[in-house]
Amino acid sequence: MLHQMRSFGVVSAGIALLAISVHGQQQPPAPKPADQDDGFRFKSGVELINVTATVSDSSGRFVPGLRKEDFVVYEDDQPQQVTHFSAERVPVSLGVALDTSGSMAGAKIDAAQSALDRFLYDLLGKQDEIFLYRFSNYPVLLQSWTTDRQLLTRALGRLTPNGGTAMYDAVAEAIPLAAQGQNRKKALLVISDGNDTASRTDIREIKQQIRQSEVLVYAIGIDGESEPTIRRAPLPPPRFPIPFPFPPGRGRSGWPPTGGTGGGTGGGGWPRGRDDDRVNVAALRDMTDDSGGRTEIIRDARDLNPATVGIADELSKQYYLGYPSSGKKDGRWHAIRVDVKNQAYRVRARRGYIAS
Repeated sequence: MLHQMRSFGVVSAGIALLAISVHGQQQPPAPKPADQDDGFRFKSGVELINVTATVSDSSGRFVPGLRKEDFVVYEDDQPQQVTHFSAERVPVSLGVALDTSGSMAGAKIDAAQSALDRFLYDLLGKQDEIFLYRFSNYPVLLQSWTTDRQLLTRALGRLTPNGGTAMYDAVAEAIPLAAQGQNRKKALLVISDGNDTASRTDIREIKQQIRQSEVLVYAIGIDGESEPTIRRAPLPPPRFPIPFPFPPGRGRSGWPPTGGTGGGTGGGGWPRGRDDDRVNVAALRDMTDDSGGRTEIIRDARDLNPATVGIADELSKQYYLGYPSSGKKDGRWHAIRVDVKNQAYRVRARRGYIAS
């Protein structure tokens, strides 16, 4: 009996050791997906600084086939050692913020819906995730992150343009959401036909926010210059002498104002003047250029389709460069410059980062 108990103990110990060995072999660390490599996360003070670069020739066409050795990267005018490089197309986490103010009614919103439908179905990859904001007097998130194109199409179909243009507020909400995308490449596309008229956020805050993120920002501005200019009926001549000139930009007391906050009329019910209704190109470029994205101005809503085609094509043909971070956390702006050895080519990349 004692011999049998000892034998059973030996067998039990052997089984336990075997179980431990098998368990140890079955629990290796799970490898990280390629598109979630920590080395490519753009954050100051960590392993790498990640830079997205678009290279074009003198005709504006993308230059393929470049290697790591073709690039030189500077931070604060000091050359950096590029340790990570990729020229492969990777999935993108893309946010779309669409102007639905009153001035977008009619042909503009129809063209935007058509162009974005093609953008979503034909130009982006199946693994790309998208969210959709609309903005008029305030921003509204119509659809959060999804790869389901049907959800996005239904959201686009429910748009009714009205009100003013809170573009900066929309971007202020969209940038943090874009930064949470699961893919390594993160971008935001803003489509608008007018100047901001309703935001509480100003362009300086937006620029600072973009500089603190890795999000590529693109903007398409519908200039509207090709539309018929609003012409007011001439005013009758005054019936009494005017003792002094009017102050610049102001009429006589009691006349309705000519400005406004969206739609086709101003605050006093008169048609808006063209100056405050036009796209603010400088503000759009302030949002896009530091990020490595770009602003495109079109003259007609029908040009939205080729404009979105160009942006989708660019997102699929960019180079990735990573270099070791200095580890500074000084809260200051550190300028980045990317050059290629062939000086006939042009490079567009993010201009720096804030080491916060």
